[in-house]
Amino acid sequence: MARAEAFKVEGVVLEAMANKTYWVELENGHRLLAFTAGKAKTSGLRFVPGDKVNLELSPYDLSEGRIVVKA
Repeated sequence: MARAEAFKVEGVVLEAMANKTYWVELENGHRLLAFTAGKAKTSGLRFVPGDKVNLELSPYDLSEGRIVVKA
């Protein structure tokens, strides 16, 4: 079975937490827990409340996402 494609959304960081995890609010008002992945993780980017970020969400679990890049 092939892996389902993640879909991309844009959100705003609400709160920065430990271990590079963040509370993010999407454009539709949904809030979720997000963590850094890919280049955002390897380059050591840190996000502050108010930053716009692009996320990848799994169609199976909409309560967690991966921050891919800063918007």
